[in-house]
Amino acid sequence: MSRLLLICCLFFVSPVFAQRIQGLKQPVEIIRDRWGIAHIYAQNEHDLFFAQGYSAASDRLFQLEIWRRQATGTVAELLGPKEVKRDIGTRLFKFRGNLEQELKHYHPHGPQIVQAFVDGINAYISEILKTPEKLPIEFKLLNTKPAYWTPEVVISRHQGLLGNVRDELNYGRLVHLIGAEKLRQLQWFHPARKPTEPDLTLHVSGAELMQPILDIYEAFRLPLKFSATDEGLGATEEEASLNRQEPIADWFDAEKQYVGSNNWIISGKRSASGFPMLANDPHRAQSVPSLRYWVHLHAPGWNVVGAGEPTLPGVSIGHNDYGAWGLTIFETDNEDLYVYETNPANPNQYKYRGSWKTMQVLTETIPVNGRKPVTATLKYTHHGPVVFEDAKNHKAYAVRAGWLDRGCAPYLASLRMNQARSWTEFRQACAYSRLPGENMIWAGRPAAGKHSIGWQATGLSPIRKNWTGLVPVPGDGRFEWSGYLPIQQLPHKIDPPEGFVVTANNNLTPADFPYRNAVGWVWANPVRADRIKEVIQSKPRHSINDFKALQADYLSMSARSLVPLLKSLKAGDPVVEQSRQRLLNWDYQLRPESVSAAIYVAWETELRQALYTAKVPEVARPYLRSVPMKRVVDWITHGEVPAGLLIKSLERAVVTLTQRLGADPSLWLYGQPGNKHITLTHVLSSRATPEQRARMNLGPLPRGGYGETVNNTGNSLNQEHGASFRIIVDTQDWDKTVGINSPGQSGDPASPHYADLFPLWAQNGYFPVYFSKKKVQSVAESTITLQPSGSGRINSPAGGKK
Repeated sequence: MSRLLLICCLFFVSPVFAQRIQGLKQPVEIIRDRWGIAHIYAQNEHDLFFAQGYSAASDRLFQLEIWRRQATGTVAELLGPKEVKRDIGTRLFKFRGNLEQELKHYHPHGPQIVQAFVDGINAYISEILKTPEKLPIEFKLLNTKPAYWTPEVVISRHQGLLGNVRDELNYGRLVHLIGAEKLRQLQWFHPARKPTEPDLTLHVSGAELMQPILDIYEAFRLPLKFSATDEGLGATEEEASLNRQEPIADWFDAEKQYVGSNNWIISGKRSASGFPMLANDPHRAQSVPSLRYWVHLHAPGWNVVGAGEPTLPGVSIGHNDYGAWGLTIFETDNEDLYVYETNPANPNQYKYRGSWKTMQVLTETIPVNGRKPVTATLKYTHHGPVVFEDAKNHKAYAVRAGWLDRGCAPYLASLRMNQARSWTEFRQACAYSRLPGENMIWAGRPAAGKHSIGWQATGLSPIRKNWTGLVPVPGDGRFEWSGYLPIQQLPHKIDPPEGFVVTANNNLTPADFPYRNAVGWVWANPVRADRIKEVIQSKPRHSINDFKALQADYLSMSARSLVPLLKSLKAGDPVVEQSRQRLLNWDYQLRPESVSAAIYVAWETELRQALYTAKVPEVARPYLRSVPMKRVVDWITHGEVPAGLLIKSLERAVVTLTQRLGADPSLWLYGQPGNKHITLTHVLSSRATPEQRARMNLGPLPRGGYGETVNNTGNSLNQEHGASFRIIVDTQDWDKTVGINSPGQSGDPASPHYADLFPLWAQNGYFPVYFSKKKVQSVAESTITLQPSGSGRINSPAGGKK
């Protein structure tokens, strides 16, 4: 062993590299820690965000390329005719406003920051295209190359958590099929002041709503899928549409139920350190690579660490030198479906306030792999994009999407939050956060005369004076928005006397809120929030370890309500009776090693299905895929369900578990490959060799919890939703911050950071997120200095399909 290598081993000296990059103004140091996080130290703002883009591209190049294609409506150029409808939808819903004003909304230096970020991405692409053999495996499997970015890609809304127009259409259909009163009984609209709220009066033809009105909208909103046979190459749009409606409906329903988050803050009087603390765990779809991407950004005026999406500059959840912030979804309603009477003599004209108005018509050419380009005709009313034309009934349907207005790129306004130095400045930054609606929380390091914790609901909230926004309405001028509600008028709290704030997608809006129809009517079951509050209030002070345990909490509040109802019952079958006794002796924790947890979840699943079948008319089921668990618990605990159903459902649960896990109940552990687990499957694994597939796909690993525990793992046996990213901050010491990101920082299966965090995450573990440079250097895996090479922007011709 050489002396240099021996010294490196003895003192854990990380390797140091230097590299020349065109586009930088001054040298940039990037320290990569042992968990794969890039800590970027720049000498100016431009180079900071240039290096962030460069770093993101080096870690997530294929993820960025897929984002670029979806954002630009060029997926069919890669995957063929089946993706034409997606590309049309993307182009139909493209932001077409003033780009300079758009970028300045997110930050005073927004145009410069976004351009620097894009240039950094393009610098890495330009570099790797010189050695295409080094491209990640996905590019080889698809025989393609990455193409260059523009600022328009960054501001795309295609993957944002947008609104409720699909629910709106389905509610209109349900009112037509089963009536408004029945719909209010099944769905949990709240808060409401009286039984007749919300108003669901239908002012359009319900029968005409049964057509595929939102096909084009759904096409561009759905995640990109690659078929197991040909990855979509060569499939026609018609073939791709066969049998698609039910899986599409299930996907949207799952996204509505399980996409959310938990966050909470406590003041110093409730923390062990005496300083405010924050915890946040966003619940999104589980995937490889992760949606989130950790980064530490340090330059004059900037010092922030946390995570965002790799496609965006800045940090959406994290902390700076002054405070920490986090988010969960707050329901705002920024979409409406308008129905127009069209002119029989000219279908491009629609009636508005007694006269015919002419639609704006645009055409775009969509390249298609293996076929001739497709010419798309895009039509717009003054409300928004036309998604469906009914020639027979002389009707047209358009979506008014508030998020097509300026400043609605998801999370990009976090750039302002990254530089907030107080609650006041943070709340001012929140005023620019328009999409998605969020519960933004702040925990600030105490300073004289400054607030320490606060909550501000944000989001684009159209003011509707004469309707709820829950069903489609005529586009004839009677139903118009009256501007947007200023974000400062949405609910908020500052230093509440109880010393904490908890949000978990539950309703926090009073029934008498003066702008009731500007915010949502459908919220998450409050069980997660209730459990978090219960734990916070259970002891006087909390530590980081307490917050770790709470983020991993598996207690089912619904089980605590339902299981005691089995006490007065008895089953005839000995295995069912044994299962009943197990449940009665159980602590309601859905731990992976628990047999009782497996029995309970199977029982609850049978109860939900039985009540869904009993309560939801068959004609309504295509448009109401599930009923809220809050309704199920209320029906059962209020005596609306015969006691025999509880035992019958338990009998069916035992049969299901026996078929799936065998006849020995001692083997019915909740967390196992045949039951609750997680397997992450790469979208291109079916095209890979067995050896490549073994590196690309991850799991199975056992899991606990389900869709309504604080540790939200969704209700499918293979976890598809939940917290892949977590952060906990004690403002006493920024170096005490901990976090996680599953399965790893890199999206390249060849990288050691592709899946290194997956086992730690599956055990509800964390790594330290260091902030001081001394601590960062102590865990450095490598250090690279990017040196300027020449000047100017990377401006190369776009790459693409070979």
